[in-house]
Amino acid sequence: ADDVVSRSQPLSAEAASVYYSLADADTAASSGFLAGAAKEPAQVRERYEKDIARASRLLIKAATSTDDSSDSGRQITVLNEQLPVYTGRIETARAYNRQGLPLGGAYLRFANEQMTTVLLPAAQKLYDAERARLDRDDEEARFWPVLSLALGLLALGALGWAQRRTYLRTNRVFNHGLLAATAATAVVLLWLAGGHTLARSALHEAREDGQKSLTVLNDARISSLKARANENLVLVARGAVLTDDGKSDKYETEFGAGMRDLGEELSAALLHADDAEGRTAVESAQASVTEWRTRHKKVSETDRAGEYEGALKRVIGPGKSTGKSFDEVNAALEQALAHEQREFSRAAADGRDALDGLPAGAAALGLLGAAGAILGVNRRLAEYR
Repeated sequence: ADDVVSRSQPLSAEAASVYYSLADADTAASSGFLAGAAKEPAQVRERYEKDIARASRLLIKAATSTDDSSDSGRQITVLNEQLPVYTGRIETARAYNRQGLPLGGAYLRFANEQMTTVLLPAAQKLYDAERARLDRDDEEARFWPVLSLALGLLALGALGWAQRRTYLRTNRVFNHGLLAATAATAVVLLWLAGGHTLARSALHEAREDGQKSLTVLNDARISSLKARANENLVLVARGAVLTDDGKSDKYETEFGAGMRDLGEELSAALLHADDAEGRTAVESAQASVTEWRTRHKKVSETDRAGEYEGALKRVIGPGKSTGKSFDEVNAALEQALAHEQREFSRAAADGRDALDGLPAGAAALGLLGAAGAILGVNRRLAEYR
């Protein structure tokens, strides 16, 4: 239970943050490229640098708590090796863009391809591995202590048999020592069963009402980032990259798929939300996604009409752009994630705390019961000396 609260779940959340940071960095890089080297907003550049720094810091932290030979360790190695290659390509794209050379767009697409085919899959595998470890720890924390309960019942049975045997042989109704031992054993057994019942209930609540919501919300945030990156690349590539069948714009197609995934994941998140605060945040994200789709449709119409500058303004402009809608979706998802994280931490901590004192208490009562049994038997033996 302590592993769930203090190790597995935090590592799972950090793995999700690695993925988010990398995807957000790619989105910021494409947004800055679209604005142009001279017009790139300082906050966009700062966002990219913060994302890269956060991903690097989290990877270092993850490496210190992960075995290099494990699946997580292997993915961390891939990410540490490939991240500098990605950032180098982004800087090359910026350099060509400052010179007004179209080669900058090719380098940006090349960097995006590396992000989507190498870095993000490795980050996804890292997240999946840490989530699997969380599931294993949660399963072990909720496992009934069958052997301990069986031994407790066996001890009670043995004490009952001893007291009945003493009664039949001595005609004494009560043996105070054996009675104290029976009471101590019963208290331990009830404490063990009650503590684990409460712990299992709280950990189940953490899993159902917290972790499942966190999982689907993380997936939704990832889908929104992918959709935003593809939306930017539609204008960067200008139709130069097609799907495998050669019939459609690759990035426009992937944008549509990402938005469909985002809509489905938000619907699932709304089903998992179990209170008003959680539902409000998800509903806010859904409203922003609807507005995002409407604004993107206008972007596509403007771009098809040959008004590239107009389309660009609708994507990264300061007014009612798709970028504003994306920011609103992202802000609502962050609010929902923070709420569900608090819910998970509270419930999981309650589950762990339900077992507080049980080891020490069981040891003390076990010693008390043993002492009572010895004294009770000795008292009967003394009567025949």
